[in-house]
Amino acid sequence: MSKWDGLNRRRFPRVIYPCLVVIASNEGGAKDIILTHTENVGIGGVCLILKQDIKMFTIVDLELDLLDLGNHIKCQGKVVWNVQRKTEARNKPMFYDIGIEFADVTDEEQHRLEKIIQRLVKNSEETTSP
Repeated sequence: MSKWDGLNRRRFPRVIYPCLVVIASNEGGAKDIILTHTENVGIGGVCLILKQDIKMFTIVDLELDLLDLGNHIKCQGKVVWNVQRKTEARNKPMFYDIGIEFADVTDEEQHRLEKIIQRLVKNSEETTSP
């Protein structure tokens, strides 16, 4: 059992789906814009990989490219968890896994996201079944 097994208490399933994300935060006064990608995505939020920490409960603007030829999803989100990754290597940047809960995704965008997630879950089940 990994240390994450006990922490996976999400209301919505997450799937590994490397979307491109633009995240903007006003933390610390000046607007900070970061281009990154997702570790995983769910109907209720995303896990991002960042080189910098974002404080818990910070409200951020998100632009999520689902790579499905549709428009980018633009919404606000709230940082609900952050974990600094461990690294043994010196002179390498420390990365953070940042969990962001969607705050104002439209019903249409949520339905689009749900269809992608259901398709990925189904494909995963088909490839892992004996």
